[in-house]
Amino acid sequence: MDFDAYLDALASAAPTPGGGSAATLVGALAAALCAMVARITAGAPKHAAVHAAARAIAADADALRAAFVALRPEDEAAFGAVVAAQALPRASESERFARTAAMQHALVRAAEVPLAVAGRAADAFDLTARTAALGNAHLASDVACALHFARAAFDAAGENVRVNHHYLHDAAIVDAQRAQLDGLTARAAAVQATIEAALA
Repeated sequence: MDFDAYLDALASAAPTPGGGSAATLVGALAAALCAMVARITAGAPKHAAVHAAARAIAADADALRAAFVALRPEDEAAFGAVVAAQALPRASESERFARTAAMQHALVRAAEVPLAVAGRAADAFDLTARTAALGNAHLASDVACALHFARAAFDAAGENVRVNHHYLHDAAIVDAQRAQLDGLTARAAAVQATIEAALA
C-alpha cells in the first residue's frame, strides 16, 4: 500500500488501520530522519572524524525503520481480531463464554503489539541521541524532528497499550505489561533529556 492509499484507509470508517498502526509510521519517520542525517554526515569531509559512526547509525536506522514497518500489519491484525471477537454471537451462555474468551485472547495481543512498538520507539530515542552526537549543526532541526516523531510514536503506542488494559481481566498480564511500559517510559525520558541538551 502506498502512502496516499494508507492515508485514505486511515481516514476511512474502517476500524483498521487506526492509531496503533499510525504510531508505527511515525516511528519509521523518526528512524528515516536519523538515517538521512547520518548519510549526509558520512558524506561530508568536514565530519570525517565521525564517518564510521555515521555509517553505523545509518545501518541501524534502516533496520529500525524496517522493524516499525513490520509491526504495522501486526497492529492492524491484532485490533482486527478484537473487532472480530466483538462481533461473535452472544445469544446463549455458551456463546457468551466463547466470545469473552476470544475477546480476552485478542486483547492480550492487542496490548502486546503496541508495547513492542513502544520498545522500538524507545530504540528510536537511543538512535536519535547517537545521531545528535554526530554534531552536524546544519541538520540539528532534522534531529529535533526525529526526536519529536520518536516521542509521538512512543506516546501513541503507550495509549494503545493502556486502552486495552481497561478491558483485560488478567491482572498479572496487565501488571507485567504496565511495568514494562513504565520502564520504557523512564528510559525514553532520560534519553530525551540527553538529546535536548545536545541540541541546545
